[in-house]
Amino acid sequence: MIEQEQISIVEKKKQEKIKLVIWDLDHTIWNGVLLEDEEVSLKEGIMDIIHTLDERGILQSISSKNEHSMAMAKLKDLGIDEYFLYPQINWNSKSSSIQEIVAAINIGMDTVAFVDDQPFELEEVKFELPEVYCINAMEYKEIPNMDIMEPRFITEDSRLRRLMYKSDEIRNKAEKQFTGPKDEFLASLNMVFTISPLQGDDLKRAEELTVRTHQLNTTGYTYSYDELEYFSKSDRHKLFIASLDDKYGSYGKIGLALLECEDEYWTFKLLLMSCRVMSRGVGTVLMNYIMAEAKKAGVKIRAEFKLTDRNRMMYVTYKFGGFKEVYQEEDFVVFENDLSYVQDVPDYMTVKVLD
Repeated sequence: MIEQEQISIVEKKKQEKIKLVIWDLDHTIWNGVLLEDEEVSLKEGIMDIIHTLDERGILQSISSKNEHSMAMAKLKDLGIDEYFLYPQINWNSKSSSIQEIVAAINIGMDTVAFVDDQPFELEEVKFELPEVYCINAMEYKEIPNMDIMEPRFITEDSRLRRLMYKSDEIRNKAEKQFTGPKDEFLASLNMVFTISPLQGDDLKRAEELTVRTHQLNTTGYTYSYDELEYFSKSDRHKLFIASLDDKYGSYGKIGLALLECEDEYWTFKLLLMSCRVMSRGVGTVLMNYIMAEAKKAGVKIRAEFKLTDRNRMMYVTYKFGGFKEVYQEEDFVVFENDLSYVQDVPDYMTVKVLD
């Protein structure tokens, strides 16, 4: 019987750290009602709050019952339109607008905060989307000081996160307009997938990835900076980080793999990929690279998997990758692969490996 290794795992908090703040407009971001008042002005200190959240890597959007073109023109006039991704300015319910934004950004609903001045709107969202953290606009000045708004590390990827998502908007628009096969569109992106050993400043980003990534995470394990630093220096472990770039810019550091290496087996202790690249056909590239390296080393490969409420796709990834279950206890599975077949790199991308 294969026993699950006892590891130090940071306990999941009741409330996740916030990745996305969705703002109302009237009496929330600005004073007044756009359709009724001759002029509206930004609330005191709101620009500093928006800028602070942006620097921390917290994304922002808009859910407002307003006339779209007029509201967007006013946001541009106030110099803040660039901070908001996929703004939903219409007459739909706030909860449906939030769902549209979250689907476009592709994050968990329990990492979203919604700010509004109307108790009715807050209650509607609480009822329809109970996982969303609702904040009365009267408390807007306290938002930067809330624990859920303060990531442990602010990395280079954090500071550039909004710009990366802005690039995603352009990519997604280009994809919708592309009429050819999916592989042809992916080939047109000129993607470069880079794999390197984890070290130095990337340790902070690696911890951030384990905390932020839930859907494409094989175990849900959350490793601290100190643990990752230990693994990066350990002779018994291999730790890889992956980044992705294309003609529209960088996706940043989007993948992480931790292996425990023994004479007969290498074992995936963790394999994760950012949800942002889910549709880019890169989900198995890091896994297949490591499988090829294990085959060169003359070892078999195993993978630990812990089923969560979000990571079913990673279970399917292992199964399609030729992994077979050799042990299971409740939601914990150990897979094994004899490496008789390892998939090639897709034709539509280039893979670079750094020492």
